[in-house]
Amino acid sequence: MSDPNGYELMASYNQWMNQKLYAICAQIPDQKRKENLGAFFDSIHGTLNHLLYGDLAWMGRFTDKPLTDAKIGQIIYEDFSQLRQAREQLDQQIIDWTKTLSEEWLNQPFEYTSNVDRKTRTLPTWVLVTHLFNHQTHHRGQLTTLLTQLGYDPGVTDLPWMPRFSE
Repeated sequence: MSDPNGYELMASYNQWMNQKLYAICAQIPDQKRKENLGAFFDSIHGTLNHLLYGDLAWMGRFTDKPLTDAKIGQIIYEDFSQLRQAREQLDQQIIDWTKTLSEEWLNQPFEYTSNVDRKTRTLPTWVLVTHLFNHQTHHRGQLTTLLTQLGYDPGVTDLPWMPRFSE
């Protein structure tokens, strides 16, 4: 997808879902949010931190302004309210950034070094921007599983149920 409008939609979806999930997570006691539930990043809190980390890493690459020096799997914010505030700010930054995208930029090659295996790769920029949003969706799926297992209903998470489509 090299259509900038598609990325604006995905950025809005990202913000909507994060608002929904953080509202649910705010109801969960801190100790329970941080309990190791056997998830890839251990806990709900760990998964929320990883989602923030991934977005910070990719946005730092895309804007050529490193946004974090954290390592993969590292807890960036122990405090839930600080984590939530950082998430809200970054979601708005991502929305604003998608409004600046052009087909020309999206179709250019983009070189980056992976934080996972330290290999340098060059791919079309649109593939990596798509990955930013796919990564979010993947880990939010893990998060909704954890919430459901704890008895919290995340509700409908499908794109067509975004408020902008149901108003």
